[in-house]
Parts: sequence; structure tokens; C-alpha cells
Amino acid sequence: MTTEGVGFTADDGRMRETPVELDKLQSLLDSSLSGSTAHLRSIVEGRTITAAQLTGVLTGMCTLALSTVTAKGEPRISGADGHFLHGRWHFGTARNAAKARHLAARPAASVAHMRGEDLGVFTHGTVEELNPEDAGTAADWQELLTHLKDFYGDDDAFDWNREVVYYRLNPHWMTVYAPDPDKLTGT
Repeated sequence: MTTEGVGFTADDGRMRETPVELDKLQSLLDSSLSGSTAHLRSIVEGRTITAAQLTGVLTGMCTLALSTVTAKGEPRISGADGHFLHGRWHFGTARNAAKARHLAARPAASVAHMRGEDLGVFTHGTVEELNPEDAGTAADWQELLTHLKDFYGDDDAFDWNREVVYYRLNPHWMTVYAPDPDKLTGT
């Protein structure tokens, strides 16, 4: 759900984005769109939503199309469970997955989240590994791990620290296509 100017997550009702994070996300959305091609601006301008609205829409798990690059420079696309927290995408995969190898060697990545013709969120950035196998975890790893266990269940089906690797996509470009914001936000 969303309230005027504030993003909440529908799964637990807690606000995840701070005012500073919302401002940073809004600045990114604005600068990305203003620096885009005339063609993209002609599609998106007037058909987008604010950072606060976006954080209210991107709740729970959002299926992502994740693009990585092989050692030969060939593009690869695969699916990933995405969680939009604190204004950035977080996603994981098996440590032995091809995309994990790609991201370890070449951390630039792009993700897209689309809901038919109602929403398109397109992001380019660099991944940050949050739970390295042989190093210390990111400062906010425990917060993310708690969120993931709350969402997926806290069972012993696998070892969260050894079998899966989680990433945060630190974006340098992001745009949102949403032709009918009221349809997305329920207002």
C-alpha cells in the first residue's frame, strides 16, 4: 500500500525506505529519464510514477529478467527473484550458477521487472555481493536475511550463507514506465 509521498511494503506494512533513500531514488529516476534518448523520453514522460509510488508498488517478490555477460562478451538473460528494498534491487542465485560466475568476474548488470503493459522497471548498475563465501558479509546482510526468511520461510531446506549468494544492484540508471499509475497504486 502507499500513502502520500511515503512508500510501504504490503507484506508487513513497515516502511523500508528512509526519506533520504526516497530522495536519492527520485533523483536517480529524474536524471535517468532526462539523460535518456528522445525516443525513450517520448514513451516514458507523462507515463511514470514517483519514487514513493514505486516503493509502494514493488512489494514482496518481483520476478526479474537479469542480464549478465559471459567471458566472451556474449549477453545472457535469466530469471531471478527480486526484492526492492531501500530503493535498490536485491536478488540471489545458487553459488554455482552461471550468472554467479558472470557477476563475480563482471559485476555490471541490468534487470527488468515487467507486469504486462502496466509496469516496466528498467535498471542498469553494478552488483555488490552481500554474503561472500570467504569474507565478511555486508553490514545490512542480517536485515536482508531476516526479510528473506520471513518471505520464503525459515526452514533448513538449504544453507543461506553457503548455498546461495545474494546481490544488491547499485544503480546508475533507472526508469519506470507506468501508463496508468492509479491502476498500480489503487488510488
